[in-house]
Amino acid sequence: MIRNIVLAAALLAPVAATAQELPTAAYLPLDMAVKAAGAALKACAAEGHNVSVAVVARDGSTKVLLKADNSGPHTGNSAQGKAFTSAAMGRDTAGLGEFIASKPANEGLRDMDARMVIQAGGVPIKFGKALVGGIGVGGAPSGDVDANCATAGLAAIGAK
Repeated sequence: MIRNIVLAAALLAPVAATAQELPTAAYLPLDMAVKAAGAALKACAAEGHNVSVAVVARDGSTKVLLKADNSGPHTGNSAQGKAFTSAAMGRDTAGLGEFIASKPANEGLRDMDARMVIQAGGVPIKFGKALVGGIGVGGAPSGDVDANCATAGLAAIGAK
């Protein structure tokens, strides 16, 4: 009798597991990070800008760094810092800069981590409400152009 119950439970366990909604981990697969970075680089190149693009995971670790030919020597660090900042703070770096400027008490945010770059061009990568990373672009003539290229990277992978 007990053996039959154990056997029935073992056979029905996979059915029970598929009937419920299982949690999934929110992360950014490498192939999507590469695709986003490539699309952002291509968007800036189409406008004649030699930039660097970085994509970081939610924990801030760099997954992808692309440097266009003839991009400036500072652009890689700038892109990584913007991507890190947007992932760490969960918001775009231009908006973060405005938030800090709006209140002197927020100035300490600039010194939270030496890797942070608070200039336009960094955008968080989200799927639904899940924050999975950040993308940063550095090297265009303005932060707005950097941000537009980063946004093109998001669009390429269906992120917001």
